Amino acid sequence: MKSKRAISIMIVLLFLVGPGLAGCGNEDTAVNHAHPMAPLEEMPDQVQDSGREIRESYQFATANLELADAIPCYCGCIGLGHTSLYDCYVSGVDETGQTQFDNHAEYCSICNDITLDTMQMVDEGKSTSEIFAQIETDYARFGPPTEKLENGES
Repeated sequence: MKSKRAISIMIVLLFLVGPGLAGCGNEDTAVNHAHPMAPLEEMPDQVQDSGREIRESYQFATANLELADAIPCYCGCIGLGHTSLYDCYVSGVDETGQTQFDNHAEYCSICNDITLDTMQMVDEGKSTSEIFAQIETDYARFGPPTEKLENGES
């Protein structure tokens, strides 16, 4: 009788504690992606000290310039002069070739959500045009998109 009770208790404990053990470890555990990621060491200190999603967003946007530059942002940053999702992360490159980071995306959940969704779609093998269309569908309700002018200038 005692052994059945002990087994029952162990089963209950397994159901209660097991899922927690499966997720054990640091939330910052690296995730393998199908796309390039810039080294974390190249990110500003405040980004390095942020949560995993912000760090990965910055790493992705800076390592995937062409894609991030082709994706619009819908957070309202068009009012800041941004012309693409890339501008939410990078303000430019200085005369020495050093990337100058914009801190806007550190505080904007829409920028990060768009970037994380883009990363996921890249991992799923979607094309830039498919990603663009899905981002437009999912985020257009938040505000006007950033956009490039016909001649490539903002």
